[in-house]
Amino acid sequence: MVISDKQQEANRQNAQHSTGPNTPEGKAAVRLNALKYGLRARDLIIFDEDPEEYKQLWSDLEAEWQPQNRTERLQVEQMSTSQWLLARTARGESRIYQADIPIERQFALLDRVAAQRTRLERSYSAAMRQLEHIQQKRQAQPQPVQTPQPGAAPVQTPAGASAPPPDYPMSDGMSKGTEDHPGFCSPASPDSR
Repeated sequence: MVISDKQQEANRQNAQHSTGPNTPEGKAAVRLNALKYGLRARDLIIFDEDPEEYKQLWSDLEAEWQPQNRTERLQVEQMSTSQWLLARTARGESRIYQADIPIERQFALLDRVAAQRTRLERSYSAAMRQLEHIQQKRQAQPQPVQTPQPGAAPVQTPAGASAPPPDYPMSDGMSKGTEDHPGFCSPASPDSR
């Protein structure tokens, strides 16, 4: 679509009025506007949060659910992300109660927090149900029977021993301290515009 020269000049002039906040207060108010949440967020851990706490949450969920493949790990990741953001939401709710703001504004903010909490709880529950389903389906599949090669000695597997998890790109970072986990990217820093 082609626009007229007059419209293009009007757009240029209007753009001069949209340069973002200039005052320190304005910059502080919008510093986290671009922060993304969830699995694909570049920065899950923000500036005032301890990455070690998230690593502990991840480790606890990984130990409990013992994901065996990428799909199962993604469900555990969704659960850990949801739980982490739920804790952040609870801290934010506490700050709203402590803030010296008009009661109408406080109720509006608390209503938004409640909606966010509901979405995160639903996300956690959905990931947990999906993970349970995937694991049950995997466990119900018959294990392949390996036929011995001619001349090879039979392999004895001790009772109760399980096979190690399969190798795939995500497992390396998880076993070495979670450096490659999306939640362990560099912490978000305040906007310095």
